[in-house]
Amino acid sequence: MDEPRRIDDLAPPPEGRERIIGVRGLEVGFGDKTIFRDLDLDVFRGEILGFVGGSGTGKSVLTRAILGLLPTRAGSIEIFGRDRAGLSARERQAMETRWGVLFQNGALFSGLTVKQNVQMPMREHRDLSQGMMDDLAMLKIEMVGLKPDAADKFPAELSGGMIKRAALARALSLDPDIVFLDEPTSGLDPIGAAEFDELIATLRDTLGLTVYMVTHDLDSLFTVCDRIAALAEQRVIAEGPIETMLASDHPWLRSYFHGKRARAVASESA
Repeated sequence: MDEPRRIDDLAPPPEGRERIIGVRGLEVGFGDKTIFRDLDLDVFRGEILGFVGGSGTGKSVLTRAILGLLPTRAGSIEIFGRDRAGLSARERQAMETRWGVLFQNGALFSGLTVKQNVQMPMREHRDLSQGMMDDLAMLKIEMVGLKPDAADKFPAELSGGMIKRAALARALSLDPDIVFLDEPTSGLDPIGAAEFDELIATLRDTLGLTVYMVTHDLDSLFTVCDRIAALAEQRVIAEGPIETMLASDHPWLRSYFHGKRARAVASESA
């Protein structure tokens, strides 16, 4: 069996860019079905990377594989310069405190208030007093644009947009270096989605975050993403700014980025 490709086997990152995530030759599957194989992907510090692909191609599967929530069949994943497969349990736990995750539909605990949801990572990974956790949770809640009275509400009492913001506050609970967002604007109206995109860009700039965003939202891709990576044919077929996607002759990319909806978005963004 061939040795898996490593980061050093391929081209170094562009000058002045620090690679936060490096995926090389990755293969993931379930039973007889292979979701993707020989997949390469880079994420650089400080960028907002939009990750796109057709329905069922494995966008969320890749996110979970990077996070260690799914087993891999081949390849390597390096995060913060460390090969994830070679970490001890303690080292993996320490690494996990350096990222935050916003899952699809928020995935808030229904029996906990917003404040209690935000405090969950603190309880698991930090030794803090209740007063300190209360103060930090309120800071995160304010940071994502929720009013203070949202802190004591349960998820069932929140609108779709408020759920997304509460889930983002939880993702920011431990002051991560990188946040993973899985379809963050899905289900939001255009105004709410645009406001959420603006929030993500503001948090990136003020907190120095790196953002890995799985999305199908063309508005987000055109307006807030620094780079885009496209998944098709069980691999990443293209990486680069929106101009790279628009210039590609690949049939799926042309269909996705030159369709009627894409032309409308591009016209509005011009």
